[in-house]
Amino acid sequence: MTREEAEAILVEAGRADDDDFPLLEAAIACAIHDYPFRDPDPVRTLARNAAERLGERMDRESPDDALAETMAADLRLNGDLLHYDDPANTDVIDVAERRRGLSAALAVFYLDAAKRAGLVAQGVDFPNHFLLRVETPAGPVALDPFSQGRIVLPSELSRRALRAGLTPHIADRLDLLMAPVTDRQALIRLQNVLFSRAIKAEDYQGAERSAMRRALLDPEDHRPWLDVASAREKQGALNGALDALHRARTVGGQEVIIQPASFERLRMRLN
Repeated sequence: MTREEAEAILVEAGRADDDDFPLLEAAIACAIHDYPFRDPDPVRTLARNAAERLGERMDRESPDDALAETMAADLRLNGDLLHYDDPANTDVIDVAERRRGLSAALAVFYLDAAKRAGLVAQGVDFPNHFLLRVETPAGPVALDPFSQGRIVLPSELSRRALRAGLTPHIADRLDLLMAPVTDRQALIRLQNVLFSRAIKAEDYQGAERSAMRRALLDPEDHRPWLDVASAREKQGALNGALDALHRARTVGGQEVIIQPASFERLRMRLN
C-alpha cells in the first residue's frame, strides 16, 4: 500500500459516522502513511485471533477478565517498559510483530477485539496515559493495556489524576476520569503522541504527516491544520503553510482565531 492509498482510506474513515468508524483499518492506514509498502496482514491476523479467543473466554469469565487475559496472557500484548520511546511502540504494524507498544497503540487491538466479540469497551483519554473503560455487570471498570490489562482502582485513578496536575475537585470525579471517547478520538490520541514526539525530535516531516492524519480523521476540526501549517513553516514550505492556515479558516469558520501576523509573516518570507 502506498502513502497515497493510505491517505484515501483515512479520508473515507473521516467521513464515517462514529458508530461505523473503521478503527483497525484506519490505524493500519496511519502506520503505512508514515512508512509505506509494508505488509498489514499480521495486524489483521492478530486482530482476528484476538476476537476469536475473546469470544471463547466470554462464556466463562467476566468481561474485564476475558479481555485482559485474551490480550495480555494469550496474545502477549503489553507495554514496552525498556524502550518506551522506541518509534515502533506507536505503530500498529510493529506492535503486532513485537507484541509491545504504548497504551494508545495497544488499545487499538483491545477495542477492535471487544467490538467484534460484542463486549462494550471504550477508550478513556486519561492524562498522560490512555486507558480503557469496560462495562461489566457490576459497573464500568478501568483497564490499563500498558500493564497487562490490569484493573485500575478508583483510588489509583484519583492519585494518577493528581500527579498529572488535575485539581482535587476533578480528581475525585470518577465520571470525569472515566469519561469514554470514540474510537476516532482514540486513534487521534495516538497521532497526537506521534506529533509531539516528532516536534521534540525536530522531525518536521513526521510532524506534518501526523497532523495531516488528524485532519483527515476528523475533517470538522480546524486545529490539525494549524499544526500542519507550523510543521510546514519549519521545513521552509511557506506556500504549503499558508494553504494550511487557509484550510484551518475554511474548516473552522471566521470565528477561528488565527493571528493576522501569522499570515503576514509567511507572506513576507515568500517575498
